[in-house]
Amino acid sequence: MTAHESATTRREVSTRERTLPDGRTLAYAVAGDPTGDPLVFHHGTPGSRLFAAVCDRAAAETGVRLVVPDRPGYGRSSPPRRGWSLSDWRDDVRELLAIEGVAEKGTDGRVTGVPHVGFSGGGPFALAAAEPAERIGLVGAVVPPAETGLARLASIPFAVRLAFRLSKPLARLRGSEAVVDQYTDRAVSAAVADAVATDFHEALRQGATAVAREARQFAEESVDHPPDATVRAWHGVDDDNAPIEPVRTYLDEVGGTLVEVDGDHLGTLLDRRREVFDWATE
Repeated sequence: MTAHESATTRREVSTRERTLPDGRTLAYAVAGDPTGDPLVFHHGTPGSRLFAAVCDRAAAETGVRLVVPDRPGYGRSSPPRRGWSLSDWRDDVRELLAIEGVAEKGTDGRVTGVPHVGFSGGGPFALAAAEPAERIGLVGAVVPPAETGLARLASIPFAVRLAFRLSKPLARLRGSEAVVDQYTDRAVSAAVADAVATDFHEALRQGATAVAREARQFAEESVDHPPDATVRAWHGVDDDNAPIEPVRTYLDEVGGTLVEVDGDHLGTLLDRRREVFDWATE
């Protein structure tokens, strides 16, 4: 267990809900320093706003106000309209930031100056949501078009939904360690294990339809690089959940920076949370 892990608390994160212009509900958590620099954190696949608890203490200690939205179909956020894509996420996040009072929308609809960090399956959504000239941090991220195990499974109709329909009761039976074992081989604190497991179960509150949709998107779609955006990725050399090579290739194409970490998927985030938040808001 690292010092960073032991510092994680069981403090509850604040959940809020807002209505988007098309009538959908967007739920999100606010954590960290309530008066700090705002940062949008994009949870993994599956995931939810409650993943904020994993990063709450690190955000508070680095002066960061985390805004962590449930993507459509996860947690308490409404499912998306038909045909919803990665690029539509930018519009949802713009509305959220304007409603939350982080910044006002300009005449072109943009809400600029807010950094984004995406963990795991949240990486493509961080890239999609960011505006020009903003900072984007990727941690153990998937970069579409991807060939992860989840993306390959999505090619089989109903396979993802069936897999997670079975995994949810199994995880409840075996406890939080069974959930954590999907993301890291290391031993973590009870607080981290509980936060990760709680996030996993909340993510599947509405079933696994959102997971299946995102897995297909990762396999079939691509993301555009926001003009003049600065991208930095932290990726574990032992990450079995998200291969490092696609990330390296993407960063070479856009002129980003790769920080290779001696760790696995979740372990990289646990070790580098403060570093990521410091960089994103400096």
